[in-house]
Amino acid sequence: MTIALSKGRILKDTLPLLKAAGIELTEDPGQSRKLIIPTTHPDVNLLIVRASDVPTYVEYGAADVGVAGKDVLLEHGSTELYEPLDLNIARCKLMTAGKVGVPEPEGRIKVATKFVNVAKQYYASIGRQADVIKLYGSMELAPLVGLADIIIDVVDTGNTLRANGLEPRDLIRTISSRLVVNKASMKVKHDAVSRLIDQMSRAVQETCQP
Repeated sequence: MTIALSKGRILKDTLPLLKAAGIELTEDPGQSRKLIIPTTHPDVNLLIVRASDVPTYVEYGAADVGVAGKDVLLEHGSTELYEPLDLNIARCKLMTAGKVGVPEPEGRIKVATKFVNVAKQYYASIGRQADVIKLYGSMELAPLVGLADIIIDVVDTGNTLRANGLEPRDLIRTISSRLVVNKASMKVKHDAVSRLIDQMSRAVQETCQP
């Protein structure tokens, strides 16, 4: 079985859940340059990929299972993935944000974000016309230099917004990381995948207990 993960917060928070399922890394991904990392389980390898690529690797079968934020899954928009488990990790909010004290313009609005599909769906759902501008990073700059009226981004503490004179506005979705499974793998490797889901589910429940 192959599991796709991205470096950073999701990887750090997922490792204890994998350990509960008897899966531990044999190398530190922070120190290793390897993109395929073996584990203590003889039949499980870990793929290290970009966070936005996790759903693609799982959808097309390069990985059987993956862990991705709900924000990434919403943007990816695939119907070819099972999403059996909310891991309740890497929690944050997907929100709109704008310059402090500056109201949104009437009529058509300019929105900068890397979540283009999410933005279009959101503004369509509230009946608002929006020109959506794709950015890959430094979203906070867009309102400051007049590129956009509003941004849509993931907000954790809000410190980056405040440091750049922005404020959070509307909540689009509360985000957490989910376990996703390739549909073919769920059939062909049903026992192994189901066992992983059950073990990680128990670990999530134990972590959430007061």
